[in-house]
Amino acid sequence: MAAKIKVFFDLNVILDVLQKRERFYETSSQLLACAETGRIQGFVAPHSLTTLYYLIAKDQSPAKARVMLTSLLQILSVAAIDQSTIEQALNLPYRDFEDAVQMMAAVQCKADYLVTRNVRDFEPAPISVIQPSELIALV
Repeated sequence: MAAKIKVFFDLNVILDVLQKRERFYETSSQLLACAETGRIQGFVAPHSLTTLYYLIAKDQSPAKARVMLTSLLQILSVAAIDQSTIEQALNLPYRDFEDAVQMMAAVQCKADYLVTRNVRDFEPAPISVIQPSELIALV
């Protein structure tokens, strides 16, 4: 049996689902469903979770934010970010440091793909960066 594909989720893909973004919801929700059913192994950055908590708590309530994050943690693993991750991220020529940290966290957890709708933000890429629709076609 082949090893499960490891996928690192950019925050925008998760927000597509949680905010039911019309153009992107269906594909992104299919990817999270693949993680939920075990077809892929999904990862998320710890700082994405803190951002999600903030956004949900602000828009709805802290209690709702806790429930949603607890549910998300049932299907995605939190990627480790340590000093090495940050140091490696500092060496990437990305405009957005958060993207650099996400990329190096994806590398450290040995993700096969980083899935995002903003592929250009992750160039150059030491691992494959892919749109949600492209990843759905692979799984």
